[in-house]
Amino acid sequence: MTQPRVAVHPSAVPAGDRELDRPQRWAAAASSAVRATPRRMNEAVAFVRETVLCAPATAVFVAGMWVAGVSTGSVGHGPGRSVLTQVGVGSESLQQGRVWTLLSAGLWAPSLTGYLLATVLALCVAVPLERRLGTRSWVAAAVLTQLGGTASGVLFTSVTEHIGLRWASALHSGAAVGPTTWIVGVVMASTVSMSTLWRWRVRVVMVTLLITLVLFGGHLQDVIRLMAASTGLLLGPLLLGRAPRRQPVAGTQREGRLLVALVVAASAIGPILAALSPNAIGPFAGLKDVFGGSEATVGDVRALCSAGGDPRECREGLAAIRLSGFGPTMLAIMPTVFVLAVADGLRRGRRGAWWTAVTAQGILIGFAVLNMVLRYIDSVTPGSVFYGLDETSQIARSAIPVATPILILALLLWSRELFDAAAPPGTYRRFGYAAATTVGTLFAVFVVGGLLAGAGFDPVATPTALIAEFPNRLIPPVDLTWLDPRLLPTNASATLLFEWTGVVFWTVLTVAMFRTFLKPASTVGTGDVVRARDVLRSCGGESLSWMTTWQGNQYWFDEAGTAFIAYRVIGRVAITTGSPVCPPGTVHETVVRFADFCVDNGWTPCLYSVSAEVRSVTDSLGWSSVQVAQEAVLTLSNLAFTGKKFQDVRTAINRAGKAGVHAEWLSYPDAPFVITDQIAAISEEWVSDKGMPEMGFTLGGLDELDDRDVRCLIAVDEHRTVHAITSWMPVYRDGSVVGWTMDFMRRRPDGFRPAIEFLIASAAVMAKEEGAQFLSLSGAPLAKASTPTAVSTPTAAERSTDGVMDRGLDLLGRTLEPVYGFRSLLAFKSKFQPEYRPMYMAYPDPAALPSIGTAITKAYLPDLSPRQSLRLITTLVQRS
Repeated sequence: MTQPRVAVHPSAVPAGDRELDRPQRWAAAASSAVRATPRRMNEAVAFVRETVLCAPATAVFVAGMWVAGVSTGSVGHGPGRSVLTQVGVGSESLQQGRVWTLLSAGLWAPSLTGYLLATVLALCVAVPLERRLGTRSWVAAAVLTQLGGTASGVLFTSVTEHIGLRWASALHSGAAVGPTTWIVGVVMASTVSMSTLWRWRVRVVMVTLLITLVLFGGHLQDVIRLMAASTGLLLGPLLLGRAPRRQPVAGTQREGRLLVALVVAASAIGPILAALSPNAIGPFAGLKDVFGGSEATVGDVRALCSAGGDPRECREGLAAIRLSGFGPTMLAIMPTVFVLAVADGLRRGRRGAWWTAVTAQGILIGFAVLNMVLRYIDSVTPGSVFYGLDETSQIARSAIPVATPILILALLLWSRELFDAAAPPGTYRRFGYAAATTVGTLFAVFVVGGLLAGAGFDPVATPTALIAEFPNRLIPPVDLTWLDPRLLPTNASATLLFEWTGVVFWTVLTVAMFRTFLKPASTVGTGDVVRARDVLRSCGGESLSWMTTWQGNQYWFDEAGTAFIAYRVIGRVAITTGSPVCPPGTVHETVVRFADFCVDNGWTPCLYSVSAEVRSVTDSLGWSSVQVAQEAVLTLSNLAFTGKKFQDVRTAINRAGKAGVHAEWLSYPDAPFVITDQIAAISEEWVSDKGMPEMGFTLGGLDELDDRDVRCLIAVDEHRTVHAITSWMPVYRDGSVVGWTMDFMRRRPDGFRPAIEFLIASAAVMAKEEGAQFLSLSGAPLAKASTPTAVSTPTAAERSTDGVMDRGLDLLGRTLEPVYGFRSLLAFKSKFQPEYRPMYMAYPDPAALPSIGTAITKAYLPDLSPRQSLRLITTLVQRS
């Protein structure tokens, strides 16, 4: 693609704008804001009107919810006791015949936050679903899932209450309200009409979240929401029809990895959320019991014990002190952070992450079984500190920590084949060295520091006691409740060693593990650029294929070495530089293999600036695509600058002759210094005049000129003054150059004005004489031609492209136009009456668009500093 190179001279700015002082600008801005206020109010009114017309049921619900809340005084802190008795749903309300609460519970919220959240969900979720499903189907789904969810939830509490679980007893005596019940139900019912990708994604994410809330939060409304989701899954096919059979979406392996990683992450986060939530009552919420700690000191407990206190209370007091403080809390949380890092590795498909997760779940199972055994022993031991196994609820509390890792381990073993991406050789060896070095260093610090602060421990620390205690400092304290404390700190220095040694260990371990997942599974060899150029010369390529040889690209080659794709990984996105370079008829196979390669590395493939042929292949794979540019191509066989439409071109050629300016080919690496120095000065002046960072990626600069295969055409006068320069990249076919693609294009601000038109016309004439078939004027990003010369006809797939994305790209193009002038550039190229060819961006997952957008921005502006970002935003605001 071609970056606009024509600098804007300060004299082009109106004098009035240059003389406008700061107070006047502020006044003008204030006046503009005042004038814009009515327009914004009209836009808000139009939005409300559109919502009411397109989603009347949602509008009625939102209005009814707020009217009910305000009229009963429930908005601030939820419904009062008397109101809750009449509108809240629960076992007691149904037993007393208040069956209307099955529906009324969905019109009240438990707090102001609940009202606001329900409103946001209604606007962001319910409105689009009502438009998608139709009002009748939407209302049926909302009412039925509200009824089914609340009734099933209350029935569940009644059944489990008879088992004797303390958690079920709390549920049985409660009453719940919340609009999220029917919203969750409608979402789950609507999944039947979604594509395979989104259907599985929404279902797994929603079910995992709801189950986590039930197990660790455990409130009646959590149970009702889960039941409403189950009801929605059952009613969806009945209300909306069964899901159509669709072709599997490319990248299902990546989706499987994502879902497994999500489940593993949820299993780690849930216990911490329950531990930190004072209101958690779920069956898995027992972990919060060990976070209570104690406000007593070691001296207080020792004094109580020496005064003849109960030995059981003494043991409990010492164990509670070990759990007290910010350090033990952080140490209890750090393994969760480590598991989250491992979950990210699972999302990337790393085999090492899978083995780590399996090992971690095995260790958790071992600790849980050991805990049960010790509790059984304690239950028959006098003076037991912990609850034994003499009650049903206590047996459940001990068995639950075993069930979770067993289920996660079974999931990991079942999905083993999804995780086959190996790290580069030596990655985990270096990780092992880092872990061993960390343990050795911390051991030395703990032992030596403990001896220096020996009096700060109770009892006084000895070398043997410190060595024996060190392994315990690396284990979260919640897993040491069965072990009597060997040492306890009594001053600040001892506390620092005692509480934070394990935190440092887990922090280093987590960072080191996460870094192993950032390393790509394959690296680029030093000869890859040479290989790529050889393939280009033999196989040929498209107009932009020479850009694949630029610095910053990585390369994927097929097994035969006859095809390659240039890409760069930014974040978790692999962005290609143009279309695949491959033999004719192998585009489909090349794209599929590259996509598999990206999936193996945990990347999202993004084929950027590709041709219509590649786009047709990705359409067959079920990918999405959007047009990002248009390439202007001049066919040289019948080119003649005659007729009225070429008047500007002929004028430029005639004026160049009168001004003594002529066109001259040269190679930038071999050009004399007097020429290259002028070219560099013109380029630097262009950058400084724009005041904006120079773009890269598919827009070449001086570095890309330093290539003997690239030709430069300069406009130079009789004094050897360079007025403008264009660069031309070769396009090969069967080993011969058949065309040239323009990249670099800049002119001297105070030089010959139509120099660029003159150079393009001269290049066309000279290339035609040399036997070239075409010239490509490259592409203009974020710009589309609207002239009749455009020959591309939108396909059905193109017409179905997400309108939101098209509008977003159009808005971005209009926003960047004052700075980079892409649309002006495309209009400039129209002087040569080119043939326009669309260029596309293809991607497998629409949900990855935010990360793709960020990656493309960083590709074009890799060195954008915060100061430049602020300047860019300011310039856009001022010039828009």
